[in-house]
Amino acid sequence: MTEKSGLLLYGANGYTGKLILAVALREGLRPVLAGRRAEAVEPIAKAHGLKSLCFGLEDPGTVARLLEPFSALLLAAGPFSKTSAPALEACLLAKTAYLDITGEVAVFEAAFARDADAKKAGIPVLPGTGFDVVPSDCLAKALSEALPGAASLTLAFRGFKPSAGTMKTMVENAHNGGLVRAGGKLVGVPSAWKTMEVPLPEPRLAMTIPWGDLSTAWRSTGIPDIEVYMAVPPSAVANARRMRWLAPVLGLPFVQTFLMKRIEKNVKGPTAEDRERERSFLWGRVTKDGRTVTGTLETLEGYALTAETSVAIAKRVLAGEVSPGVHTPSLAFGARFIETFRGSKLTLPA
Repeated sequence: MTEKSGLLLYGANGYTGKLILAVALREGLRPVLAGRRAEAVEPIAKAHGLKSLCFGLEDPGTVARLLEPFSALLLAAGPFSKTSAPALEACLLAKTAYLDITGEVAVFEAAFARDADAKKAGIPVLPGTGFDVVPSDCLAKALSEALPGAASLTLAFRGFKPSAGTMKTMVENAHNGGLVRAGGKLVGVPSAWKTMEVPLPEPRLAMTIPWGDLSTAWRSTGIPDIEVYMAVPPSAVANARRMRWLAPVLGLPFVQTFLMKRIEKNVKGPTAEDRERERSFLWGRVTKDGRTVTGTLETLEGYALTAETSVAIAKRVLAGEVSPGVHTPSLAFGARFIETFRGSKLTLPA
């Protein structure tokens, strides 16, 4: 059997992949860099004196053979609706730990469905090692511990300037509408189904979105009713509701292709100054029999936090600190895991 060691970072040439690489190097990791296009990946590897591999993810068997030498794969290339399943299958075949930075509910659900396979393969699987869902999952878990047996969970966050990859994921899923969890089951709802005012930290209008916590927080807390909100201007709510009528058109392949090309041309993601200046704010509430507990969380800007949390999780996986199976961040590391990162402040009632 091949001796395993090290981390393979797939998608190292992407916006978030580059941020993860910078933190990995700072933390003493020397990942092998990978991606689909050699011309995009190899110059980055050479600039840092790192090795590189270039391959597509279409054939899990072929990918598994390439993964065999590695202890862990960190997948930073989306859309994860297309990349996650074959990459995870390859990891199961190769007995290589799987990590990704997805935020897509369907991807989380598919990963959790492979829990028995991950345990049989003897590997940890951790989808969502970034902003979605590390901070919100930790907040959800902390709230559930503050009010055991809670019946409902509401989470909200203040967004930040998206990268091209994030925008592509949003466009890819726009025609599917919204989601909530009700009675323990995922339930489809219209886009911007509900709105509420949330202190983030000042009062902000927020609307329901199909965020990854609808999958992960359910596993972390067992709370059956979950809604997730994002702070937006009033115009965004109006636009989201108007888009309900365009949902069938948004899903058409030629429309998707057109929108993806527009995103690639026009969306650049936050600058280094943006990432240093901005902060992320999250708010949560749990209820049980008329009792309510609320909490808040302040962290680094979302992409900056994603790089930090992804590398920290990768280091723990490489150190053998995570048991086989599919994990949420808080189940693997505890509700207070988020407080191990600089600038994070989790606040709950005394």
